[in-house]
Amino acid sequence: MTTVADESARVAAAEEPVQPPRGGFRRRFAKVPVDVWFEPLVIIVIGVGFVIWYQRTTFTETESASMSWPALRSTILDHIQLTLVATVIVVCIAIPLGIALTRPSLKWLNPIAINIANIGQAAPAIGLLVLFTFWLGTGFNTAVVGLVVYAVLPILQNTIVGLRQVDQRTVEAARGIGLSGARTLFQVELPLAVPVILNGVRTALVILVGTATLSTFIGATSLGTLITTGITLFLPKLLVAGAVLVALLAMAIDWLGRLVELAATPRGVS
Repeated sequence: MTTVADESARVAAAEEPVQPPRGGFRRRFAKVPVDVWFEPLVIIVIGVGFVIWYQRTTFTETESASMSWPALRSTILDHIQLTLVATVIVVCIAIPLGIALTRPSLKWLNPIAINIANIGQAAPAIGLLVLFTFWLGTGFNTAVVGLVVYAVLPILQNTIVGLRQVDQRTVEAARGIGLSGARTLFQVELPLAVPVILNGVRTALVILVGTATLSTFIGATSLGTLITTGITLFLPKLLVAGAVLVALLAMAIDWLGRLVELAATPRGVS
């Protein structure tokens, strides 16, 4: 028989706050991928080192023309603009094309499209830019076209691979419960393929950040201007500054892409 004392003890035990298990934060931290927290640490260390070097270095008049903060900021923004515009165009071309090439009616075009994209990736980036210069002239638009052709392959290939690896039994189950082909694509196939597709986008972004430095040879402003000026005039400070800034920009964009990839990946999909 339950006594009043037993009932009171039970109620008191139920009302006691539950203490979180020790080491909970440590376990949650261990679940975070290493690159998510380690890469920003590297970026911060290199960035702080660059800022300290920038503030303590005395530049010549020629170096100051490129290394003054207004000029440097304008160069960095031009480089980012060039990269982002090319990325948006590549994504708008490669992902829909990759989706189309995984549909049964267009699978026969898959080898042709991949081989054409391989040509753009295999050709030297500077060669592509020069060839497009003969056709389109110099400047920003020509640089964007060359970068788009050069960066299509990673996103196109990852889109195809990501959609192909979706378990066909899952697709058949979705169709079996009455989903149309379009709903199955957008509600089942694409969410499951997101990690692979976004990994291709990250790869293309890093490629574009590095390759955009070559656009300076065809009249488009980028951080490559600092590098080429440093080489041409034998100004090591400009060369180092350009190289470090390109590396920092590439790592920062890669890290942001990783965060987007983690946020967009459905739970349970690694």
